[in-house]
Amino acid sequence: MGKKRVSRYSLEFRRIAVERMKGCNNIRALAEELAVERKSLYLWRAQLDPESVISRKPGPPAKSREVELEKEVARLKQVLADKTLELDFFTGALQKVEERRRRSKSSGGKTSTTRSGK
Repeated sequence: MGKKRVSRYSLEFRRIAVERMKGCNNIRALAEELAVERKSLYLWRAQLDPESVISRKPGPPAKSREVELEKEVARLKQVLADKTLELDFFTGALQKVEERRRRSKSSGGKTSTTRSGK
């Protein structure tokens, strides 16, 4: 299995931020105050309190099938967010590896492998 991603923000910090979002009218100002990206706040809310995302929708009470589908959509959004984070991580790692290769080739030194005399 893959390694778990270490978060820049603690779980407790994210929980507090999500709780503050519930009573906040200006999410942008809250994001600036906490020094985080606004999209991170929405992502954390979807991860830590998916029911609040579903319950914010106006209209008549949802039928059980609709609730199931909304939960499934929330779960799939979570999976997509996780995969996006993984992709961003691996893209950054690949860029670092490529940059190291470029630097090592331009240094004029021998490469780590030699040609076979066969």
